[in-house]
Amino acid sequence: MSDAGAIPVHHRTIALVGLMGVGKSTVGRRLARRLDLPFADGDVEIEAAAAMTVSDIFARLGESEFRAGEARVMKRLLEGPRMVLATGGGAVLNPETRALLKTRAVTVWMRADLETVSQRVQRRDTRPLLRGRDPLEALRAMAEVRYPVYETADLMVDVATGAHAQAVEAIVSALEAHLAAEAKA
Repeated sequence: MSDAGAIPVHHRTIALVGLMGVGKSTVGRRLARRLDLPFADGDVEIEAAAAMTVSDIFARLGESEFRAGEARVMKRLLEGPRMVLATGGGAVLNPETRALLKTRAVTVWMRADLETVSQRVQRRDTRPLLRGRDPLEALRAMAEVRYPVYETADLMVDVATGAHAQAVEAIVSALEAHLAAEAKA
């Protein structure tokens, strides 16, 4: 393996990446159960570390402080034991986090069309980056910046339609194919 510090693929964390609302947390919990691995939700871990909600962090400290805390939490989680990790949608924007994901995780881009994601994110008012904005327009702006980074993920699975169980099975199939290909390399 050419990446310095990289660990073998079959020992890596499985990191779910993608826009808010694609189902990383819900699918991640189910995927972890299916694979008999621990699960961590990046946002929950950030809230625990900061002793406040993501919304409160944004309101009191601002997005830049949230991102700094997010990077510290991602580093801790990615340097720990293998797990299924639901990253925050913007976690991959940090270059150090991206480097850790490359060497310590198999990344899975959970992709869904923006209209579907927009409908999902409107169900709860807990997303600071959407407050006071048209969700679809905000998601389009995020996609423009983030999709080029998400496209570098090891795997991509479309999750727009179907039940969470179908997303889990699609990810398991993609992981099995990826591991088989790595074993042959």
